[in-house]
Amino acid sequence: MPTIAQKIAAELNVRDNQVIATIDLLDGGSTVPFVARYRKEATGGLDDTQLRTLEERLRYLREMDERRAAILKSIDEQGKLSDELKGKINAADTKARLEDLYLPYKPKRRTKAQIAREAGLEPLALSLKDDPTLDPQVEAEKFLNPEADINDAAAALDGAKQILVEQFAEDAELVGQLRAAMWDDAKLTAKVVEGKEAEGAKFSDYFDHHEPLKNAPSHRALAIFRGRKEEVLRVTLMVGDPDNPPYPHPYEMRVANHFKLEDLGRLGDSWLIECARWAWRVKIALHIELDLMQRLWADAEEEAIRVFAQNLRDLLLAAPAGQRTTIGLDPGFRTGVKVAVVDATGKLVDTATIYPHEPQRKWDEAIAIVGALAHKHNAELVAIGNGTASRETDKLAQEVLTRFPELKLKTIMVSEAGASVYSASAYASQELPDVDVSLRGAASIGRRLQDPLAELVKIEPKAIGVGQYQHDVSEHRMSRALDAVIEDCVNAVGVDLNTASKPLLAQVSGLGDSLAANIVDYRNTNGAFTNREQLKAVPRLGEKAFEQCAGFLRIKGGDNPLDASSVHPESYAIIENILAETKTELSDLMGNAKVLRGLKPQAFANENTGPETIKDILGELEKPGRDPRPEFKTAAFMDGVEKISDLKPGMRLEGVVTNVANFGAFVDIGVHQDGLVHISQLADKFVEDPRDIVKPGDVVKVRVQEIDVARKRISLTMKSGEDRSTPSGPAKDKPRNFTKKNAKRGQTPQSKAGGGALAEAFARAKKKS
Repeated sequence: MPTIAQKIAAELNVRDNQVIATIDLLDGGSTVPFVARYRKEATGGLDDTQLRTLEERLRYLREMDERRAAILKSIDEQGKLSDELKGKINAADTKARLEDLYLPYKPKRRTKAQIAREAGLEPLALSLKDDPTLDPQVEAEKFLNPEADINDAAAALDGAKQILVEQFAEDAELVGQLRAAMWDDAKLTAKVVEGKEAEGAKFSDYFDHHEPLKNAPSHRALAIFRGRKEEVLRVTLMVGDPDNPPYPHPYEMRVANHFKLEDLGRLGDSWLIECARWAWRVKIALHIELDLMQRLWADAEEEAIRVFAQNLRDLLLAAPAGQRTTIGLDPGFRTGVKVAVVDATGKLVDTATIYPHEPQRKWDEAIAIVGALAHKHNAELVAIGNGTASRETDKLAQEVLTRFPELKLKTIMVSEAGASVYSASAYASQELPDVDVSLRGAASIGRRLQDPLAELVKIEPKAIGVGQYQHDVSEHRMSRALDAVIEDCVNAVGVDLNTASKPLLAQVSGLGDSLAANIVDYRNTNGAFTNREQLKAVPRLGEKAFEQCAGFLRIKGGDNPLDASSVHPESYAIIENILAETKTELSDLMGNAKVLRGLKPQAFANENTGPETIKDILGELEKPGRDPRPEFKTAAFMDGVEKISDLKPGMRLEGVVTNVANFGAFVDIGVHQDGLVHISQLADKFVEDPRDIVKPGDVVKVRVQEIDVARKRISLTMKSGEDRSTPSGPAKDKPRNFTKKNAKRGQTPQSKAGGGALAEAFARAKKKS
C-alpha cells in the first residue's frame, strides 16, 4: 500500500523524496513561506502553491488514517474483522469509501432489522434470497413467533424484508456504485415553496430551476443552498425528466441487478424485487442524496474559499501609494465627514469632522478645514472611502484642489470595506486609544491607500468582502485558508522590523501574536533594531523562531545593508565568499547587475546551500529589498455620474475592480453600487476563469449595457465591440465548458438500468404495494 508521501507525490506529479523532505520540514516547525524561499534544494524547488496543496493533502490523509485506525479497532473489537475486510479498509482512498465499508458495523440505534433478527427471522430472509423458487407465504408460516409478535405470515415476511433491505442498503460496493452513477446522472432541482414568491424574490432565478448536478457551478449551488436554508426553495435530486419521473426507477433496478434478482416467474421473484425497490426508496436514496448534497456543498465551499483567497491575495498585494502624507476621508451625510491625517509612516497626526453635505451644508467651511490640514502637514494624497456620500465628498476634494492649486493633491477613491470593523476592534483601541471610534475609520482609509497589506492585516478577512457567499461556508476552513494567504503575502513582501504593527509582525514566518507583541515591547523599550542579531535578545524568540523569521524582517539604514534585503542571515557567509571572489565591497556589489549577472551560482554552492538558493541571493543583491507589488495607479470616475439613475446604456466609464467571482467581476464606477461584468463580457475571446483577465484593484474601462434601478443591478461589458446584448447572467449561464456531450451526460440513460422481464416485475411490485 502506498505511503502518504507517495500518494501526495503522485497527486502533485513530483518525486517522492521532494514530498518526504517537505513533510519533515513542516513537521519540524518550518512554515510554508520559509520552506518555499529558503529550502529549495531540500524540496526540489516546490513553490508556495504546491506546498500549500501538499500541506492540505497531508492534513486530509492523516485525518483519514486516524479514522481508518478507529474503524479497524471498532470492527476488530466486535470480532468481525476478516482479512478481506481489513484489506478493503486499508485500500480505501476517500473518507466516503471508508464510511461505506464501516456502515454495516457502525454502532446504531435498534433498527427494525435488528428486531427481526432477534425474532429469529434472519434464516427466512436468507433462504428466500438464496432460493427464489421457494414460496414466501409457505416459508413464512414456519417462522411464526407470538412471543415476538410474529403472529402471521405477513408479519414474518415484513421482518424478513427489513433484514434484506438493511443488508442491501449497507453493501459498500453497491452504495459506492450508485453514488458515482447518481453524481453523473442526477439533476439538481429547485422549486419555490408555495407562498414564498414575494418574500424570496431575490431567489427568483431558481423558482423553477434544474441542471446536471455535476455541472452546477459553486456560486449557483451556494445560492440554491441559501434559498433552501431561508425556506424559500425546495431542493431535491432527480433522475430523468423532473416532470415525468421514470418507472420503474432505474436505480431500483440497479439494486436488483447487483444482487442478481430477476423475474423468471419463480414464486419468490416478485417479493425479492419488492425488497430491492423498498431498499432504494426507503434507505439508499435518502442516504445517497444526503451524501451528494454534501459533496456538492463541499465542492462549492472549496471553490468559494478559493475565490475568496485569490481575491484577498490580489487585494493584499495591490499597489501601495507609498510613504506619502495622506488625508483620509470617511464620508457621511448627517454625521459629517470624518477627516484623519496620517504622516508618511502611517502615524495619525491630526483629525477633524466636517459637515459639507445635507443637512448642515457647511461647504466652504469644510473646504477651508481640509485645505488648512493639507497645508499644515504637506499632504500629497486624499483617500476617500467609497461608501455613502463618497461621490459628494469626492466633489468636495476636487474643489479643494481647485481653490488651493499650490497643494498638488491627488484624490483616490478607496474601498472602505472593513474600516468600521477595525474602528471598533480591540487592536484599534490599543493603537489609537484617545481617538474617537468614528475617526479611526478615516485613519484606516488613509493608511490602506499608503500600504494596503500593512493595514488590511488588522481586519478580520471576512469583513473585507471580496468573496462569494463567504458567510455561508465553514468558518474554520475559511479562516485556515485566509490565514495561509495572509501569511504568504506578508512574507512575500517582507516587513519593516522597526515600523511594523503587531498584527503585521504576527503574520511573519515563525512569529505569531505572542512573539510579535514581545518584539514591539522590546522595540518600545530599547529603541529601533539596528541589526537582525538583536532579535535573539527578544524574550522567548529562540533559534528556531529566528531561523524562520529573520529573512522576512527588514532593517533599513541598519548596521548591515543585507539586513534590508531578503537574504537570510544563514547565507551571509556566502556573500563574503562572493565579495572575496569579485574583490568588491558590499556597497559596490549591491545593485551592480553587470557584475552579479556574470557570476555562476554553482561556483558558490556548498553542502548546505545549492545553486537555486545562490541564484535567489544574486537576484536579491541585484535589486535589494525589491517590492513585488505592482506600480500604483488610480481610476478617474466620470463627472456627473454619481448615482445609478445617472447611468445610461452605452456610457463608457473607468472603474476599479472590487471583487472577482467565478461568474464575472464587480466594478466600482462611482455610483455607490458596483456593476457586474459577466464572464461572457470580460473579453472578445472565450474566458475560462475571470482571474485570467482581471483581479481586485485593477483599473478597467467598461461600457454600460443595462441598468435595473429597482433591483440595483448594473450590467457592464469590457468587450471592444458595440454589441449591446445583455449577458445571460449568473443564474442562467451554462456551466463552464458546457457542450452537447455534457448535456447528453446530464440525462439518465434508461438503457443502463436493464428492462424486459425485470421492468415488468417492478411494475407488478408497484401494483401490489
